[in-house]
Amino acid sequence: MTQTTSGIEPVFKVVYKRRRKVNPNDSNVHVDFVDSEGDSWEEYTVFHHKFVTWMLVNGYDVTKKYSQEELDEMIAKSPYYKATAEDIDWMQKVRMQGRVQKWVDHSISVTINLPEDVSEELVDELYIEAWKSGCKGVTVYREGSRSGVLVAADNNDKKENDPNRKCVCYDETERLVRPKELECDVVRFQNKKEKWIAFVGLKDDRPYEIFTGLADDDEGILLPKTVVSGKIIKEVDEDGNKRYDFQYKNSRGYKTTMEGLSHKFNKEYWNYAKLISGVLRYGMPIDQVIKLVSSLQLDSESINTWKAGVERALKKYIPEGSEIKGLECPECHQQTMIKQDGCAICTNCGHSQCGG
Repeated sequence: MTQTTSGIEPVFKVVYKRRRKVNPNDSNVHVDFVDSEGDSWEEYTVFHHKFVTWMLVNGYDVTKKYSQEELDEMIAKSPYYKATAEDIDWMQKVRMQGRVQKWVDHSISVTINLPEDVSEELVDELYIEAWKSGCKGVTVYREGSRSGVLVAADNNDKKENDPNRKCVCYDETERLVRPKELECDVVRFQNKKEKWIAFVGLKDDRPYEIFTGLADDDEGILLPKTVVSGKIIKEVDEDGNKRYDFQYKNSRGYKTTMEGLSHKFNKEYWNYAKLISGVLRYGMPIDQVIKLVSSLQLDSESINTWKAGVERALKKYIPEGSEIKGLECPECHQQTMIKQDGCAICTNCGHSQCGG
């Protein structure tokens, strides 16, 4: 309404490239990239909406396909030159957060964007400086550390063509065997007035399974609020009956095991969770899993509340800067939403659904 924002983040990127899949046999198609599956992609340039305004004011054609040299020359003349997230002084940004949060009474979300070749020593210094500055939290993102559909305008395709690039997909003939123990994140949230809890089993640093339900039902899943991680352990008794236990360490380092985790949740929730976990195990992208869960047509109000909880629990695992496929911006109605600092942000018009 006031055409202002509550954020103090600089522009993430003034210009970047997106890719769309094309049929190489169609007319007027320019193939810029062919992936490992043989699919053809065409790249097109996307400008920050305020940069487009600057281009129009200064007589630049916003429909023209510019070369990288032309883009660099144009950006150098603009107010955004050396002022984007990857350009500004990282250490000063941390110190700024430490000072600004004095007037923030809830939470603060700031991302320090670093180049791909940043040293481990600098990352270490930034975290230490954040601690010295009294920051409530700090997020560091290194360019290229997570794969995504956004491509820096001056980036090449060497990573996509790298034969050693890791893939989380599996051969359809391969039978996955769940490890006996999985590292686990504990995610708490509230839907309306109900307190919910989710246990997200992790394998290779990505969600492998998820179990979620009410945290304060009759059975009671009572965990200290300080417990944010642990292990999910699969046990099989003499009769072949399976169960899942949750184990965590307390502040003194002693292990505490909550047996029968699988029997503490509503049976209907548990069965749906097994279905979602099966999808996760075979490498479906997290944003697509969320889209799948969101599209479930369920009648019960309680199960729909569960569905919303699964979506919220999984959203934290969407890589920073990645496209949120299938999500339309409510302002410009384009599917150009990305995740940045925990928010869904439209790269076309700048609209933000913070916490969305």
